[in-house]
Amino acid sequence: MFIGHFAPAFIAAAAYSRGPKLATYFVAAQLVDWAFFMLAILGVEKLRVDPGATVMVPLDLYHMPFTHSLVGTAGWAVAMGIVVAIWYRDVLAGFLCALVVASHWVLDWVTHAPDLTIMGDGKTYGLGLWNHPELAMPLEIGITLGAFLFYIHRSRGPAAQPLILISVMMALQMVNWFAPHPEEAGIFLYLQALFAFAIITAFAVWVGENRYFTQRGGLAAASL
Repeated sequence: MFIGHFAPAFIAAAAYSRGPKLATYFVAAQLVDWAFFMLAILGVEKLRVDPGATVMVPLDLYHMPFTHSLVGTAGWAVAMGIVVAIWYRDVLAGFLCALVVASHWVLDWVTHAPDLTIMGDGKTYGLGLWNHPELAMPLEIGITLGAFLFYIHRSRGPAAQPLILISVMMALQMVNWFAPHPEEAGIFLYLQALFAFAIITAFAVWVGENRYFTQRGGLAAASL
């Protein structure tokens, strides 16, 4: 899953208007993938190109104990939750960010072939929805658009920025699905993924700076 990971970020940002702005939740949504590709650059975690891995994604994610194990993901979730809670002096904001980080493992469990672990080794888990494009594609688009519309419904502001954000997200998702697949794993693939995350997060910063939430009494207030 790619842009579907940002669905919990939209929901969290809309559900708690006094919390961080949208971009913070976007970082949380892909935090374990940010970490994974950085660790892959260092050779700590590993993947390889395997056309037989799944129908949609030809990547064998065979060694990612520090990011995509359930315990590893939980560790990243707790760490970000603590940082956000301290930075914003808001325990609820930290808790929501931790939940968004943790949602990454759940969504990967739905789509990945069995390559997720509980503690980094042993039995692997994954429902393998990537082997069923007719289900995986509408699911990813559906949850992303649904969460996006919830965020728009709950907030006020210019329409242009969020429409550009969702358009960029959809365009990058189409590239992810339909562009030629890489022939081998390597630094270019890792940097390409990180660049895509950075582009989306940059647009989320722009959107978050221009969206406001309706508070009691009908007054519009910027999210903190």
